[in-house]
Amino acid sequence: MSIPATFRAFRIHHSDGHRAGIEAVSLDDLSPGEVVVRAEWSSVNYKDALAGTGEGKILRRFPLVGGIDVAGHVVASTDPRFREGDPVLCTGSGLSETRDGGYSEYVRLQADWTIPLPAGLGLREAMVLGTAGFTAGLSLLRMEQNGQVPAMGPVVVTGATGGVSMLAIDILSRAGYEAHAITGKFEHLDFLTRLGARQVINRKDMHWGPRPLETALWAGAIDSVGGDTLAGLTRVIHPYGNIASCGLAGGHALNTTVMPFIIRGVSVLGIASAGTARAQREQVWERLAGPWKPAHLDAICTRETTLDELPQVFPTMLAGGSFGRTVVRL
Repeated sequence: MSIPATFRAFRIHHSDGHRAGIEAVSLDDLSPGEVVVRAEWSSVNYKDALAGTGEGKILRRFPLVGGIDVAGHVVASTDPRFREGDPVLCTGSGLSETRDGGYSEYVRLQADWTIPLPAGLGLREAMVLGTAGFTAGLSLLRMEQNGQVPAMGPVVVTGATGGVSMLAIDILSRAGYEAHAITGKFEHLDFLTRLGARQVINRKDMHWGPRPLETALWAGAIDSVGGDTLAGLTRVIHPYGNIASCGLAGGHALNTTVMPFIIRGVSVLGIASAGTARAQREQVWERLAGPWKPAHLDAICTRETTLDELPQVFPTMLAGGSFGRTVVRL
């Protein structure tokens, strides 16, 4: 397939102030890479909204095409692992940080970070998952590598109406775990129950207790909130349970003691999805396309948008007004 001389991309500049919008770019304008992909789908993450509006210092060089996720078909490759027509995806891996990202009709990727689309997963489905689903899947993979099994008991998910957490509830249920949810948006109780949450707790009613160790309530946790919530979780996890720490919506500071770690053997596992090694990436995506594939992707994807509409999507997300996952049709 021939690549057009120019194509459309959502590009972010920072000379004389923040500026972002649709531009005509060429392949030579994009970061180097061995694999050229005709992009079909991307997604919108909180990080994308910060970068696209200039509200957060996400990009480390300018100008760059935005978008930390992308999926499409290979149109050219100098790496023998990829051939024209292969469906592929890429999440994180420096996209929209140090490299041009996925908000472009054509994308040039480094082969080592390009993942063949696993059987059982469509390109659009891959972007409903995107970085959010990958982070949730990586959280569970890391927990299981550290000994977590369903027989240990329920796993609680915090910030339950966020994209990562919605997908985590669905993934946990598919993997045979009893999932519980903590949310400050209790009006979505029915939706979280539909995703598989066996118990939904109103964050406003949650009292962690003042002692270094409180009554153990859960066998593990996937936490996207951080701050006081993560500190509280350390006090209520069963012996040898795992907490996957994958976000900081509630703050980055952590005020706790070593008691849960040296008396109950609780582990806090850091989930850094952007720089995950390729072998582990492939493990996660194989599970997300197979036994862990969420059963409610259509319900979790609440919005489909285009490149032109991105500037209207970002402010809503930053203001906390979005719900579910948003995919971008390229």
